[in-house]
Amino acid sequence: MKFGPVCVAEAEGGIVAHALVLPDRRLKKGHVLTAPDVEDLKRAGLDRITIARLGDHDVEENEAAHLLAGAIAGGLITTAEAFTGRVNLYAGQSGIFTANQAAVDRINRVASSITLATLADSTWVEAGRMVATVKIIPFAVESELTQQVVAEVDVEPVIGLVAAQALNIGLIATRLPSLKPSTMDKTARILNDRLGPSGSTVVVEQRIDHDALSVATALSQIIDRCDLVIVFGASAITDSQDVIPAGIEQAGGIVQYFGMPVDPGNLLLLAEMNAKTVIGAPGCARSPAENGFDWVLQRLLCGLPVDEAYLSGLGVGGLLMEISARPQPREG
Repeated sequence: MKFGPVCVAEAEGGIVAHALVLPDRRLKKGHVLTAPDVEDLKRAGLDRITIARLGDHDVEENEAAHLLAGAIAGGLITTAEAFTGRVNLYAGQSGIFTANQAAVDRINRVASSITLATLADSTWVEAGRMVATVKIIPFAVESELTQQVVAEVDVEPVIGLVAAQALNIGLIATRLPSLKPSTMDKTARILNDRLGPSGSTVVVEQRIDHDALSVATALSQIIDRCDLVIVFGASAITDSQDVIPAGIEQAGGIVQYFGMPVDPGNLLLLAEMNAKTVIGAPGCARSPAENGFDWVLQRLLCGLPVDEAYLSGLGVGGLLMEISARPQPREG
């Protein structure tokens, strides 16, 4: 590609490098100059103009962006129309966005003129959210470079989306005199808001006394009607033998993991009963603010494993924004 100033008389067919304001109209950056454009430029008193001209082996910016985005997308990720060398990519459904950092890095190292930016790997997205953008920096790139990028994409997937599933959720909430019914109502509403994008719904809710036998009885009654059960304790779980885990074990469940390196969200419990997952929710899950409960719930809604290896690896990035209503703030 050739780039630089030329005489206006020789500018026909060139690409406008910088927007120009004429007496009666504006020529946008990227506009391909026609013969009438050149005459208008002359009448405006311009002698020279900076343009770009494509070479025989160049691919125009929009065409290149469209080609590369199409190669990168696919499945549940869709592409928009190209403009100014950019194509945005969007989630076709709600779910967890995945990005292969090594593959993204290889693409961005082909040439500085070709860029791919994405959301962080394992980001929860709702349908319609932008997940990536391809931007061609100059007005054109060599076809050889676009072929190199497509070859990189063919080696392994670059980005993807694991769609959320519509699950039947069971909700068990324990009561103590200190816990207001309005707080329990709000907790249920916030949980339904979290479930909404996946199409999941609470199909059964039980409010029970805060003791292990009541937890065990409620679990036994609803577990077979649900894909996933979430237990909100009136008091936070503070030990693996506390009321919620004890109730799960009395019902025949197995506590798999208690505690996670995400704050807020430390006091989350994971268990299994009748091949179903049971979550002992941390107190911060009563708030709509992002916390560790969100990360676990989102993966389960997408059918992704939540095991010790996953949970123990959340420490880096696990320090989230403090929740103002928290009974025990981390700074006292």
